[in-house]
Amino acid sequence: MRILKSLMLAAVTLVVAAPVYAVYPERPVTVIVPFPPGGATDNTARIMSIKLNEYLGAPVVIENRAGANGGIGAGLLARAKPDGYTILVGSIGVFSINPALYKDLQYHPQKDFDLLTLAVRTPNVLVTRPGFPAKSVSELVEYLKQNPNKVSFASSGIGSSDHLTAALFWQRTGTTGVHVPYRGGGPAVQDLMGGHADVSFQNLGTVANHVRADKMKMLGVTAEKREPGWDYPTMGEAGVRDLVVYSWQAVAAPKGLPADVKAKLETALSRTLKDPDVKKRLEDIGFEVVGNTSAQFDTFLAGELNRWKGVIETGKITVDQ
Repeated sequence: MRILKSLMLAAVTLVVAAPVYAVYPERPVTVIVPFPPGGATDNTARIMSIKLNEYLGAPVVIENRAGANGGIGAGLLARAKPDGYTILVGSIGVFSINPALYKDLQYHPQKDFDLLTLAVRTPNVLVTRPGFPAKSVSELVEYLKQNPNKVSFASSGIGSSDHLTAALFWQRTGTTGVHVPYRGGGPAVQDLMGGHADVSFQNLGTVANHVRADKMKMLGVTAEKREPGWDYPTMGEAGVRDLVVYSWQAVAAPKGLPADVKAKLETALSRTLKDPDVKKRLEDIGFEVVGNTSAQFDTFLAGELNRWKGVIETGKITVDQ
């Protein structure tokens, strides 16, 4: 009997002494959006947050930390504690363009981030002001060759997807143009419709309604194949090879997440992006849901980093242009 009591006492002592580990997440999760409210990245994060808090099991708080083409917010993520309570929704620029464009960048996506998923993507489309003389991609190429450095290409800013798509277009066609960066896609689109800029590469979702209303002309799409519902050629069909470009948004966390925390985040993100309501809302603003694995995102990002580094170096693009 004494032996039995001793064993029972020892068992109770072990239970009491055993450490109690918190189950992640036990408090709100902050989602850094490295751009101002209202843009594509912010919209993506807010639509995802509708269900992410449910599938993650904790409140999700959006925090906009804009500046340096997303570099400020991304730098904050790199310095955050890798405990799963700070993640980032960022753009193609944050992940794959900034590392080649900024010499003093405070982060590197492959070294400082745990990549979680490539969430969504959308092709860019080539559009012009309503009265621009070219009516096709081939006519635009011919016009540019006859008028070197005279046609203005509007973009949402230096280092943006639309800026570098234009640079890649010039490189692939042997043409030139004048890059006119704006403070965001909205002003660029407004000037294009107003006839104050000539040409631009914009996200399909951003300009779809303007094209339908004949406020601008659409010449082609940078997708792998024609977009459903749009009878416009891909760049390849129009004679411009190797110009498949998608703008995209992805999710990452600070490097060094515990394996169980990373797994829970990946599962919650996957469920969120597959949720019918979230999927429809994202598609309604022009996005195709991807929702791949962290390994697939890592492989994809390596290719994107290499590609845009080449475009930037070939075009001798700097933040001062």
